[in-house]
Amino acid sequence: MKNASIPPPLNTGDDLRNQYGAICWRMLRGRVQVLLITSRDTGRWVIPKGWPMEGLSPAQCAAQEAFEEAGVMGQVSDTCLGMFAYDKALVRGPGPEASSVPCMVAVYALQVSRMVDRYPEAGQRRRKWFTCPKAAERVAEPELQVLLAAFVPQPDAASPAAQA
Repeated sequence: MKNASIPPPLNTGDDLRNQYGAICWRMLRGRVQVLLITSRDTGRWVIPKGWPMEGLSPAQCAAQEAFEEAGVMGQVSDTCLGMFAYDKALVRGPGPEASSVPCMVAVYALQVSRMVDRYPEAGQRRRKWFTCPKAAERVAEPELQVLLAAFVPQPDAASPAAQA
């Protein structure tokens, strides 16, 4: 279950918040494909990501977000692939006043073994498989583009203890 509140900044002098995300991948006809989903607010292509969850490791948080936002399950690696920054759009208070918070997302690979049609955010997002180069073209964040373009799955590195 998602933490409804935004966590505090990583350090006291900075507004940066941390999140955990998943590059969800599969092999199809000998080629790696990665799953992107649309954001709920703007409809742009993103990876599943979200806030830390009490009692879960960063990799387990990424796997949980992958299920909640994309309906995928599988084995997640405990090794962080890298990080990317973005501004999380927020709406605070009544009216059209919008704000944002800077976020740093630690990314983990999740080898997809199952995709379901019924999941918490079904109907709120689209999901689509892309080759790594195409996925890199579709996302807006430059650091995430680099991670996707360079992504090489390591299926033996997946940790059975961190299954979604």
